[in-house]
Amino acid sequence: MFSKAKTGKAADASEAGPLRSDATPPAAMAQAPSKRAGPAKLAGVPSIISADVVMRGNVNSSGEIQFDGALEGDVKAGSLIIGEKASVKGEVVCETVIVRGKVEGAIRAKSVALASTAHIQGDILHSSLSVETGAHFEGNCRHSDDPLSDSSAKDFRRSRPSSPPPAPRPVNTSNDEGGEALEKSAAGGASAPAFLSQGRSPLR
Repeated sequence: MFSKAKTGKAADASEAGPLRSDATPPAAMAQAPSKRAGPAKLAGVPSIISADVVMRGNVNSSGEIQFDGALEGDVKAGSLIIGEKASVKGEVVCETVIVRGKVEGAIRAKSVALASTAHIQGDILHSSLSVETGAHFEGNCRHSDDPLSDSSAKDFRRSRPSSPPPAPRPVNTSNDEGGEALEKSAAGGASAPAFLSQGRSPLR
């Protein structure tokens, strides 16, 4: 009584299996990007500043910088590599700093590495510090859990030891001949001390 023959579309649908409500249509599958193609966000390429570049001003970057030129200004970056021929006159604030050249200024970074060719004249505020044999460093160094914060920088500048005052010059207030001779010599007089005079012997 009932015919087992099916229409073409119905037969194709029954052979493919029952459709689910959460199934993705074939057209949508063709348009959807493949998850095996790799991460959508590619790693950033480091910025390279060659040795023949001379810059004046501040440099800001959230990525990696390889600096081989000369800079008069501050540097703020995620990661910074200062080459052997490079020179920076200013403050360096980065997550990671590798110094192979010359820096005249303060360095604030979570990780600081001074190579054997590094020449630093300034203060270093860090969470991790490594220094190779031969590196030249003149300044103050202090550990901090968060060296990049402004509060840590202010505390570090405030805690820097000030230069000692000049030593007071001794003044002889005695009234003997030697004291008078010292006062005259301090005032610029050309007279010799009393014990060097011909009339008085130092052995008396």
